[in-house]
Amino acid sequence: MEDANEQVKTEKKKDGFFDSLVVAVVIAMIIKGLLLQTYTIPSESMYDTLKVGDFLILNRLAYKFSEPERGDVVVFEYPLDPGKDFIKRVIGTPGDKIKLVDKVVYVNGEPQDEPYRKINEQTPLPGAVTTKDNFEEFTVPEGKYFMMGDNRDNSYDSRFWGFVPESKIKGKALLIYWSLETPKYNSAWAKFPLRPLRFLNPEYNRFERFFQLIN
Repeated sequence: MEDANEQVKTEKKKDGFFDSLVVAVVIAMIIKGLLLQTYTIPSESMYDTLKVGDFLILNRLAYKFSEPERGDVVVFEYPLDPGKDFIKRVIGTPGDKIKLVDKVVYVNGEPQDEPYRKINEQTPLPGAVTTKDNFEEFTVPEGKYFMMGDNRDNSYDSRFWGFVPESKIKGKALLIYWSLETPKYNSAWAKFPLRPLRFLNPEYNRFERFFQLIN
């Protein structure tokens, strides 16, 4: 009888453990879906702020009770293809007057100090040729935002396809929790099956970027 009772107690402990584990997993999934989300950076459009191979956490609640501000790094649905997510920096908010003069951003008549900006030394092209380096002043419409990548000469952003509706903004980039270097094309680590396992090789881990806040 005692053996039977002990067996029942053991089984209850096991059931309790697995029940708690299931609840914990479900709660974690809810938190991930509602509060946080993870992303991987695939391009250099936000270099140096974000590098290819950075893994970041997105705060999905950031704009539930407030609005995006100039300088925020945000993830949003690409307006021309909602199936794609872009990450850029907010340059203009509703009502702002924006213009670009020889790669310098002006907001409401004031040139902006942008320490995160990366540009090349090539001669700026006129607005009649491309809106990459120069465009005339305009006002950001209500409910919409003007976005640009930090790597200005290598970013496909609002200069080319227009504004982002507030409803399309998914959240604010919070921090980099992991960062992996891209292997050279002729490296064994660049090929399957080692490429997805390169985090096991300290050579490819950019430890100095771990848990770095995104500003």
